[in-house]
Amino acid sequence: MPSTATLTVVGVVVVAVLIFLFLRARQSDLLGEIMKKRAGAKLICKAEYVEGREMIPVVMALTDDTIYYENPDLQASFELARIDEVEYADDLMTGKNIPAGARVLRLRSHGATFEYVMTAPEAAKWQAALKQHLIDEPNAAAV
Repeated sequence: MPSTATLTVVGVVVVAVLIFLFLRARQSDLLGEIMKKRAGAKLICKAEYVEGREMIPVVMALTDDTIYYENPDLQASFELARIDEVEYADDLMTGKNIPAGARVLRLRSHGATFEYVMTAPEAAKWQAALKQHLIDEPNAAAV
């Protein structure tokens, strides 16, 4: 017969797993609400904002003059006129692997780099709407 301590430990682990699953499901619901709020954007998708080693789930939206990336804890944006470079890649600058079938949207603005991981089909839509351009490319088109 299991001891009381063993049952307590198992109970704590089960509760922790249930809390984790609830928070993960709630995060998805909240991202869906943000997507509804940005429904008028030219392009909208779920992505992961890369901050150091963290992959933060966000909703990305593109309007005529701004890129938004948001989640329940983060509301940020870039004016397109302030973006120096737009690049699409198959790897992160840190060398960290990305999931199979994903692409990276890399934005550079005033010396800072911002990376977003999204599915390859979503990245293709973004690339069609927001062309890649690098500062050192001859005849680089402005955003």
